[in-house]
Amino acid sequence: MKYYPVFIDINARKCLVVGGGAVGTRKALSLVACGAIVTVVSPEATEKLKTLAQQGVITLKTRIYRPADMDGMFLVFGATNNDVLNRQINQDAEKLNTLCNIADRPEVCNFILPATVKRDDLVIAISTSGKSPAFAKKLRKQLEQQFGPEYANFLTLMGGIRSLLLREKHAPEAHKPIFNRIIDSNIIDLIREDKKAEINNLLQEILGDGFKFDDLMEIDHG
Repeated sequence: MKYYPVFIDINARKCLVVGGGAVGTRKALSLVACGAIVTVVSPEATEKLKTLAQQGVITLKTRIYRPADMDGMFLVFGATNNDVLNRQINQDAEKLNTLCNIADRPEVCNFILPATVKRDDLVIAISTSGKSPAFAKKLRKQLEQQFGPEYANFLTLMGGIRSLLLREKHAPEAHKPIFNRIIDSNIIDLIREDKKAEINNLLQEILGDGFKFDDLMEIDHG
C-alpha cells in the first residue's frame, strides 16, 4: 500500500468518533484542537469526554453506534474494542466515500495517522505506511530532541516577516533570497539562547530598519 501524504483542513467540518474510551478521547481531543465539529458516540465515555460535552465543546451521544450517525460527516474515527463494529463503521464510511480510520486496524482504513512532532505551526509527520508503528515512534522521539520550541518561535517570526514583506509591492519571488539568508543564518540558535539584541542586529542587517523581534512576533498572520 502506498499512501498519499496530505495535511487536511478540518476546521468547522463535522467529524465523528465512535468509542468513548481512552483512544476515542485522544481522537476527539485532536479533532477539537484543529477546530472540528466533533460528535462522539459511545454507550460509555470517559470523564474528559463528559466534561467536554457539558462545556459544549463536543456532542456526546451515550448510546450504541447507528449507521445514520455517519450522515454528513467529513471524517470518522472508529475507536472501539469491538472488531465487528469497527468493520461496520469502515463499511458504512466507504459507502459514503467518507474518510475513515479504525484505530490499530490499517487494513480497514482509507487513511492512517502518522507519528507527529508538533512545535506549534511546525508539524513533522513520520509514517512507515503501517509497517512498523514502533519504528515511527522511535523516529518521533529522536526528532523531538532535535526540534525544540525555538523552531515554533522561528516560524512565528518568519510569518511576521513574510506578512510585512508581502505588503510591499514586490513580486513574491523577490523575497526568496531574503528568506534564504535568514534561514541560512544562525537565527534559530539565537532564538534558542534568547539573544534578542543579536537577533535584532541580524534582522536589521538583512531586512533594514523597522524589523524588531518582539514586534514581528505579535503580527497577525491571518
